[in-house]
Amino acid sequence: MEAVLWYVLTGTRGGTNRVRILRALDERPRNANQLAESLDLDYKTVRHHLDVLCENDVLENSGDDYGAVYLPTDQARHHWDTIERIMNEVE
Repeated sequence: MEAVLWYVLTGTRGGTNRVRILRALDERPRNANQLAESLDLDYKTVRHHLDVLCENDVLENSGDDYGAVYLPTDQARHHWDTIERIMNEVE
């Protein structure tokens, strides 16, 4: 999981936005529209990053597609110290 986190958050162009999304979701679960508004990002951009994070088991969602609320997976929470370390390096 650590290698996946490093790759998803630092090894690709979108890493900075993914870090911003994780920080926001650490505060409280949100849906894609709420994230787009609070982070001042395009909705489609946020959806792309959410999909990448879900595909890599960093986030999970609950609810229907449009109103789905996103939150870190148990596996991500287990490795949250690594996520914090990565986030501090990226910012």
